[in-house]
Amino acid sequence: MDRNARSGLHQRQRGIERRARSTEAVEFFNVLTSPELLHASEALLPEHRERLYPPTVTLSMFMRQALQADGSCQKAVNGWAAQRAADGLSACSVRTGGYCRARQRLPLEMVSTLARKTGRLLGEKALAQWLWRGRAVKLVDGTCLSMPDTAQNQALYPQPSTQAPGVGFPLARLVMVICLATGAALDAAIGPQRGKGSGELGLVRRLLAGFCPGDVMLADALYCNYFLIATLMAAGVDALFEQNGARITDFRRGQSLGTRDHIVRWPKPAARPEWMTPEQYARFPDEITLREVKVDHQVLVTTLLNHRQVTKRDLSALYARRWNVELDLRNLKTTTGMDVLSCQTPQMNEKQLWVHLLAYNVIRLLMAQAACNAGIDPRGLSFKHTVQLWLEWVSRGLSATKDCGQLFALIAQCRVGHRPGRIEPRMRKRRPKPYPWLKVPRAQARQHVEKHGHAYEPK
Repeated sequence: MDRNARSGLHQRQRGIERRARSTEAVEFFNVLTSPELLHASEALLPEHRERLYPPTVTLSMFMRQALQADGSCQKAVNGWAAQRAADGLSACSVRTGGYCRARQRLPLEMVSTLARKTGRLLGEKALAQWLWRGRAVKLVDGTCLSMPDTAQNQALYPQPSTQAPGVGFPLARLVMVICLATGAALDAAIGPQRGKGSGELGLVRRLLAGFCPGDVMLADALYCNYFLIATLMAAGVDALFEQNGARITDFRRGQSLGTRDHIVRWPKPAARPEWMTPEQYARFPDEITLREVKVDHQVLVTTLLNHRQVTKRDLSALYARRWNVELDLRNLKTTTGMDVLSCQTPQMNEKQLWVHLLAYNVIRLLMAQAACNAGIDPRGLSFKHTVQLWLEWVSRGLSATKDCGQLFALIAQCRVGHRPGRIEPRMRKRRPKPYPWLKVPRAQARQHVEKHGHAYEPK
């Protein structure tokens, strides 16, 4: 980076720090201007000369793309050209080539590190009343993401084997770790949806380093696995899962703690998993002690053994909050459009994924500050309302630090309804358009139309 660019970067950082210090009650928003995050940003910035799209501008435009309904590069470039005109700067080209090359130069490590650090700092600042018994609960769940059908994407993320070549889309599996208190995305692991080590249990093992002693992992029945639980116990991390359907629960065994509540010992599986070496298998204990409880036709498994401190109802109430991770994944995939990644290469798709997570954490940051000011739980605020309000706010040139009080008050006005036990059928009422499925590659279908014309289908 040349001297002028470095001087400009330092001036921008000092300006952000000065505005943050002059603003009262922005403890959460100061996460973005914390010395640790600023130092990480500066250390990860690549060497660059003054361009139309420097790294900081490129990252800001990329994040805004992730939050807008129209996430095209053309929309992002048009917005940057309009902003330059509003600031009295010279006109620039609205071709997207320069911006796309700037996105390619953006280091993946920089984006992923900023997303992880922002989530971790936000989780650490969670208020005591947002925590569960003063402990950090981390939600874990997996989902799948689609991407364009290119040879490079197919090589790393092959399409499902049930789809014919040319008519399917590459599919990636994603496992997320999310803070229950604030909703912040703490970490993520991505891999192919099929193949050795591509399951959710294989991906979650990459994320265990982010768990600290005293944390609680909350996940569904898929994660109720002997080796995962034993690993968490060795690290001082508690767990609460639903019982895996393949395991039989017999409450006549073990030490009874009450009705449908007992402590039982699980022996180590005799069969060593393929991914584990004999040395690793030998280091696992011969058995682990767990607690199994049944509440409302649901069997829960936990390492929280003291039934006087944590009752059956406490465990049931905590597990009911696991549903928040489903809502968080919906916000990421539907509200921010992460369900279908749009880049032509797997490297850029992974970068786009982390940009989505960074933008998501910035929205969660605003929600946490608004909840702190209003004295409510951030889980009671609307994520989509915050996204809409933030986009309108910045599009009018308003500052998040100078006008923060009014912004946070507006965010806190819209709250989600309290609907315990809500049940909705997984069905669609609106009928799709009566077009047949594309069952051959698109190029082959075009040739058929050119030769024979469109087939007449009576409606």
